[in-house]
Amino acid sequence: MKEAQEFVWMGAIPLQIHLHESEVTTVPPPPPALILAPRIGYLPLLLPLIKPYFSSTLPPGVDTVWFEYKGLPLKWYIPTGVLFDLLCAEPERPWNLTIHFRGYPSHLLIPCEGEDSVKWNFINSLKEADYIINGNCKNVMHMSQSDQLELWNSVVNANLEAFIRSSSKLKSGTIEDDYASKSSSSSQKSQKMIGEADTSVQTKTGKVPVRLYVWNVSADFGDMEDAPPIDSWDRISYVNRPLEIHREEGKCFTLHDAIKTLLPELFGKKRKPSEGENDEQSFGSEEETKNNRMTEEGEGNLSLPLETVSTADDDPEIKLLRIQGIEPKLETPISWVANHLRHPENFLHVCVYVKIPSAKSL
Repeated sequence: MKEAQEFVWMGAIPLQIHLHESEVTTVPPPPPALILAPRIGYLPLLLPLIKPYFSSTLPPGVDTVWFEYKGLPLKWYIPTGVLFDLLCAEPERPWNLTIHFRGYPSHLLIPCEGEDSVKWNFINSLKEADYIINGNCKNVMHMSQSDQLELWNSVVNANLEAFIRSSSKLKSGTIEDDYASKSSSSSQKSQKMIGEADTSVQTKTGKVPVRLYVWNVSADFGDMEDAPPIDSWDRISYVNRPLEIHREEGKCFTLHDAIKTLLPELFGKKRKPSEGENDEQSFGSEEETKNNRMTEEGEGNLSLPLETVSTADDDPEIKLLRIQGIEPKLETPISWVANHLRHPENFLHVCVYVKIPSAKSL
């Protein structure tokens, strides 16, 4: 498991950062900054590396830093690797981003007060994941300030050894591997006496904190390079929902099973609202919403029409599924994915492109 963790923590994206032309005060304009950004990190954390490239050409004023990609302001609290996986259907290397030091779009992005805001968001996500896994967030709440700081610094510096040491107190554990379960199950069955009936079906349950980013693609395309760009966050459906893994002996709960479980409105059976029920349903109970929330108001849960029906003739098609920069097979056991590809705050971030009939658009 540690070997896979090392690959995740070593993952990085080459960035080519351009200063927006409206903020250039010198001739010639400064060349772009070339930065190697950790996948598990966050864009605002790169500011100490980026600002020296542009400090001499900035106009007077107070820094209010934000990034954009092809005109789309980037949400600072989403890990850099997730932004790249979501917005670049065909990976772009280096990834060309534009940085702004002025004119923060507060109508589109929640405020970011530098590293403190990013740290606050990380710790709250850690509490949310702890609540999903253990039913409470006591493990995080009981961490001392020095332990929290050590944990945060391990993320900032992409130091896996320090992270393992400081996160051991969280007791997040791992999901039992379906491969191991299957092997154990086969061994037990081979020892059964001939004719002995297995009348009970043993099931094991685990909960995985998941953040799912769904882009509903209406146009059909063969190659990822032909995919239309995402020019608005309104095109992305955000699902912040715990995944409950139900295991039955002899069966493997796959990544495909997980997606269908997380998106019943697309992949589930037809469900009509009962009398007096609102025609929209918010994912998660009121208690879950209260305890498991994103930093941006209104983004903790996704509301979808209940009348989004899947039939044999119009099944949605998963065009692309990306986690930590890889595109795992849908038959991969979700237990392996959750144990090896989660982020430091214990969430599994999944980017999905789904082609659905226009009548089923989210």
